[in-house]
Amino acid sequence: MNHSLGDGSSFWQFFNSLSEIFNSQEETIGNNNNNNNNALLCLKNPPIIREATGPMYSLPFSEPNESLSQSEPPVLKERMFHFSSETVRSLKSKANQECGTTMISSFQALTALIWRSITRARKLPNDQETTCRFAAGNRSRMNPPLPTNQFGVYISLVKTTTKIGNLLENEFGWIALKLHQAVTEHTGEKISYEIDQMLKSPLPLQAYRLSNLNIVHMGSSPRFNKYGSEFGMGKAVAVRSGYGGKYDGKVSAYPGRQGGASIDLEVCLLPEFMEALESDQEFMSLVSSST
Repeated sequence: MNHSLGDGSSFWQFFNSLSEIFNSQEETIGNNNNNNNNALLCLKNPPIIREATGPMYSLPFSEPNESLSQSEPPVLKERMFHFSSETVRSLKSKANQECGTTMISSFQALTALIWRSITRARKLPNDQETTCRFAAGNRSRMNPPLPTNQFGVYISLVKTTTKIGNLLENEFGWIALKLHQAVTEHTGEKISYEIDQMLKSPLPLQAYRLSNLNIVHMGSSPRFNKYGSEFGMGKAVAVRSGYGGKYDGKVSAYPGRQGGASIDLEVCLLPEFMEALESDQEFMSLVSSST
């Protein structure tokens, strides 16, 4: 499924629906009831697919190959860092205590940790800026809200930027609160404005990736049901993503295989940055295991 057709919510709903269909067929065969072989399956959460409406626009390229990158992608190192339920809860508690609030989420606290750790590993001057981005879902934020099973792409980039010195010198909770504020400010009005701007002047994918060299991008989500699908072979051993959408600073979040509040982060960095990250005692002390 091309990402221009569906976002993570749509993809995992699609994948889990396939699992639901498969297991329904297996159950029917197991019952050996010929009367049920032709029964229609009603999906528990069927996708809502509507014909697109609104203005259409052309991609900003005169030739098809203009949309393709002409340079070789850099060699990256990828690692999976596993964070236990206890660690995630501890990070959330620490962030909220330092800020005197209860609103900072587990994912925002974990993002604060990885943003500061990657920035520290890059060893850049304190007067430079660094940006952290989320791929945030828009369905519940739009006015009126869209159903959670609305098929399509309903995500936006939510970002916050600060000086590297501020990121490294301030308390952990200060970073988590900046991320929380960026998410809170991502309203339906802001989403509508961004859509209007995109339709007026669409940007190629490379522009989003390279807009800031000191970027940390948090993609995917630990909320997606990635281990619930079953196709007759038991629970999945691991979840991984392909190389096509990866670049220095790309982080993908998955639910931990052991369940609960555990989270796995798939981190992509240039080799020298990854070596520094894996040598960071503060960061690695919070990692339960890595692969």
